[in-house]
Amino acid sequence: MRARLLKPAAPEPVIGLAIPCYNETAVKEKIHPKWYPEAKVHCACGASFTTGSTMPEIAVEICSACHPLFTGQQKFVDTAGRVDKFRQREEIAKKKQEEAAVRKAKRDSAKAEA
Repeated sequence: MRARLLKPAAPEPVIGLAIPCYNETAVKEKIHPKWYPEAKVHCACGASFTTGSTMPEIAVEICSACHPLFTGQQKFVDTAGRVDKFRQREEIAKKKQEEAAVRKAKRDSAKAEA
């Protein structure tokens, strides 16, 4: 009879002992920024939550409470009025072009008379 070769059993995973992502003993004081484990995040929609960060407070425009991917509702994101700002810049550019055309016409007519 042949003896079966048995593979060694894989080590059992240890449940409940998680290796922390941020190891305070491994972080050097002078080269790493200060870590805030209770950083507050405020969204434009009014939602707020805490997380770990190098900044004590974070302001965001979109969070998981109002993002269309998580809510399932279509939403046009224009919180800063970017479209309105673009239209205003476009109108100003048109006015400047018209003023430049008037100045050029005056200059050309002055050259033709001279």
